[in-house]
Amino acid sequence: MDFDFTRVIDRRGGDSLKWNKYAGRDVLPLWVADMDFAAPPAVLAALERRLARGCLGYGEPWPGLVEAARGYLRRRYDWQVDPEWLVWLPGLVTGINVACRAVEGGVLSATPVYPPFMSAPQYAGKSLLKVPLVLADGRWRWDFQQLEAAITPETRLLLLCHPHNPVGRAWEDDELATLAELCFRHDLVVCSDEIHCDLILDPERPHRPFASLDSMGARTITLMAPSKTFNIPGLGCSLAIIADPVLRRAFTGVMRGIVPHPNVLGMIAAEAAWNDDDAWREGLLDVLRGNHALIQAAVAQIRGVSMTPVEATYLAWIDARGLGVPSPAHFFEEAGVGLSDGAEFGLPGWVRLNFGCPPATLEAALARMTNACETPTASTMLK
Repeated sequence: MDFDFTRVIDRRGGDSLKWNKYAGRDVLPLWVADMDFAAPPAVLAALERRLARGCLGYGEPWPGLVEAARGYLRRRYDWQVDPEWLVWLPGLVTGINVACRAVEGGVLSATPVYPPFMSAPQYAGKSLLKVPLVLADGRWRWDFQQLEAAITPETRLLLLCHPHNPVGRAWEDDELATLAELCFRHDLVVCSDEIHCDLILDPERPHRPFASLDSMGARTITLMAPSKTFNIPGLGCSLAIIADPVLRRAFTGVMRGIVPHPNVLGMIAAEAAWNDDDAWREGLLDVLRGNHALIQAAVAQIRGVSMTPVEATYLAWIDARGLGVPSPAHFFEEAGVGLSDGAEFGLPGWVRLNFGCPPATLEAALARMTNACETPTASTMLK
């Protein structure tokens, strides 16, 4: 079945957080991780069937939903998950914040990273140790020596972004094994954000859940959701997968009285997404690979910017320090392209570009970025 990923959906003037940020301005929004594609037909059909029933009362996970999640994890990752391991959440960021409250002690993470990794420990009143990833030979890597040196006797939780947002790395088995050994040796619990796990661009690169590694099953909180892959983030349905009953009780105990249940439509959409035949996702990945190639070609021609290849996600992490401007995000916004500011991820001078959009939208944005860097003012800055 063919899916139309070229159709430009007009999201202006409605409820879109992504597009409303620049309401009334000629700015193409490529910032927040929200794709401009319609959700899969199977998901939309399931929602229509549910709405036709009319009643939208309180809901709770049902056996079919639980089996859809377990079946998806088994088929895609050969990961056998027991039903009681599943904790349903209204959003993945909620899970990060709950984890920081559920695990006693300090928090450790690698930067640059998705902003809630830095705010959640603060909201929980926890100390946060930040260890920079290293850019070497055109690839972002862990500095395991520095990571281990940063651990103190009070450190108890590692926040892991797997695959990593924003640098676009799909961590390899040897990297994960080294990280697992370090965490086991220092008795760390790991909260692994794996929301982009279905979006690895290399078809030969499988995703390995961190909890499936030897020794890590009992000390990992895995956070997953269908929202990024199937473009349903507005429906709010996510999962924490926690095998250890003690850790799970601590997690659910923090949730009690504070965290609402996922909404009925979010759960309907999740079930349909996980039960789909994967054709839509494969079509999406083909488009994302093509868009990635467009970005690489454009960036290679723009003096003052560079990027490493994106291995996973639909987010390009672009080094714009060579532009010589105080704020690259503001510079490109003035040129009509709205990007995420690298400072929000802990690395000023960089920008994050969301290429989850029709190729025509991306081409228009890249043309604006190229033109902005070729203007006389920009050329003077780059000398």
